[in-house]
Amino acid sequence: MSDDHYFTADPAAPFQRAPVRADVWGHHLELTSGSGVFAQGRLDIGTSVLFRETEPPAGGRILDLGCGYGVIGLAVCAATPDVRVTAVDVNRRAVLLANENAEALGVADRFTALTPEEVPAGETYDEIWSNPPIRIGKAALHELLLTWLPRLAPGGRAVMVVGKNLGADSLQRWLGEQGYPTTRLASAKGFRVLETRLG
Repeated sequence: MSDDHYFTADPAAPFQRAPVRADVWGHHLELTSGSGVFAQGRLDIGTSVLFRETEPPAGGRILDLGCGYGVIGLAVCAATPDVRVTAVDVNRRAVLLANENAEALGVADRFTALTPEEVPAGETYDEIWSNPPIRIGKAALHELLLTWLPRLAPGGRAVMVVGKNLGADSLQRWLGEQGYPTTRLASAKGFRVLETRLG
């Protein structure tokens, strides 16, 4: 494994695609992941916990934050016809794969993956779903969340899965201190599913 990180804009690792199969909310997804992108060739444990412990959004505008190859946003599209998903990742390879997967699943009319600077400035979202990139470090993670949580529409919510050993409980407290009341929806396999709700 190189010291390249999945949160690098342009990973140095040679680009090799790898298939991923996942059953989410009653839908079978055939996806493609790739080298230099988070969870190559698999559905990571945290995201699988997120899916198992939640119901899909009922509709609206959804942001898949730190989308990787797109599995969360694509699962939302598969489960909910009345939804529009914007998927965001700094990793251009991840953005490419996510858009390719949307085309393959036939949901490209409702799913768009972008790098952060490509997202229209005034766009807001009813829900944010994320397995956030905890390993970028606490300061960078806090900056990331304080960049995107303000884009929640009034009454919106964010649903995140975070490893307990990676600071889920302290993140929950910190979010509350920033004015984003956050509760724990579930705890499984060393992960917390956190829900942040705006009044």
